[in-house]
Amino acid sequence: MTHPDTELRFVSDAVGYGLVAKAFIPRGTVVWVRDDLDLLFTQAEIESLPAHYRAITDKYAYVDAAGMHVLCWDFARYFNHSCDPSCLGGTSEFEVAIRDLHAGDELTDDYATLNLESPEPFECRCGSPRCRGTISPADALELRDRWAETFEAALAVAPTVAQPLSPFFPGQGMPELEALRGR
Repeated sequence: MTHPDTELRFVSDAVGYGLVAKAFIPRGTVVWVRDDLDLLFTQAEIESLPAHYRAITDKYAYVDAAGMHVLCWDFARYFNHSCDPSCLGGTSEFEVAIRDLHAGDELTDDYATLNLESPEPFECRCGSPRCRGTISPADALELRDRWAETFEAALAVAPTVAQPLSPFFPGQGMPELEALRGR
C-alpha cells in the first residue's frame, strides 16, 4: 500500500512513469508497506507463467527475504531506482522516506536492496550525481552499512510524524512498525 499523498506521473523518457509526492511527506514517514493484496509467487510459479505474464513479473516484481516474488497491486511497482534514493526499507515489508519529500519529488529506492536475481549488472539511468553507472547485487555488500545508517536515522524520527499507513502495518513480529502503530 502506497502513501495516500503519492500519485503516478510520467517522469522521463529514460525511466517512464514513477511514484511522486502530491504533498509534503516528512522524513521518517512509512511511504509503502506490503499488504494482503500484493501477489506472491514462488520461483517455480514464475517459471510456469506464460511469457506475457512473465514479462510483467520480470519488470515489476521484486524478491523478498524469503525468496518469494512480490508483485505489488498498486502504484508501489513504480518506485524507480536511484543511486541517491529518497526511500529505503529495512526489510522487504516497508519503505521509509529517508529525507523530506516535497510535492513533485519522486519516491525512489536503490534496486540493489531488492535481492536482485540476475547476477548481471544492469545499466542505471537515474541521472543522479551519485550514479554508479551499473546496478549489481554486489552493490548491497558495499553499501549496506551506509543504507542501514541512513534507514535507522529516518526510522528514529518516525514516531514523531503522522503515519497514515499504520492500519496496514503487519501484525506481530515487526518491531520497527509495531512502535509506530496508531500514529
